[in-house]
Amino acid sequence: MSSSVHLVIPCFQESGRISRFLAELCDETARLGGVTIRVVEDGSGEQEAKRMREIIAAQQARSPHLVAPLMLAENLGKGGAVHAAWREEKSADWLAFVDADGSCSAAEVSRLIQLARESPPRTALFASRVKMLGKSVERHFRRHLLGRVYATLVSELLDIPVYDSQCGLKLVPRACFEAVEARLKITGFAFDVELLTALLDSGCAVHEVPISWHETPGGKVRLLRDSFLMARDVLKIKAARGSVS
Repeated sequence: MSSSVHLVIPCFQESGRISRFLAELCDETARLGGVTIRVVEDGSGEQEAKRMREIIAAQQARSPHLVAPLMLAENLGKGGAVHAAWREEKSADWLAFVDADGSCSAAEVSRLIQLARESPPRTALFASRVKMLGKSVERHFRRHLLGRVYATLVSELLDIPVYDSQCGLKLVPRACFEAVEARLKITGFAFDVELLTALLDSGCAVHEVPISWHETPGGKVRLLRDSFLMARDVLKIKAARGSVS
């Protein structure tokens, strides 16, 4: 029997662009079987929550594996939304998340789920935006440049040879997440880095998987402010790792 996967979609003010991607994702994962999908509405406000419920209800009519959304009363940040949903899931073999904007296609999500099911035990898969033969990565130059600077910062400060810690598709064995969840404190965009270091420090292997990726307009990241906050959080992660070594 294929291992089960619980796929979370963290959303903050995403009702304007999630419908098409959600439909494609539901269709792709229905063909795979053994996948449940849960949208997390991350405290976007009453009107946004109402609209998101309507979108999900309409899709559930033909996609029963799209389960009831998790509606957060206040904004926890992307990491907080993902962690909240993962902590509620107690039976799936794999915990996963994908960004709501569709930059990582439903077909790529499906491909990584299949790879996860074929992976050795205690191995997490992190998607990575690496330009290579057979893969297409379309990204604004400034975002690409800042991403490379950030990845270098992560690699040098934390001594982890990672190419892309921030790509919005990751799959983690539930047992591995449960082993490290008490250590996870960061709820903003740098939560991926904290998750990565916690998994590696616990003995879980992490494999970066190159994917095709196409930047979608309307992202919530503010480059200068969020780059500063993410760099600050990397220093916090370094300090925390030092305190337990």
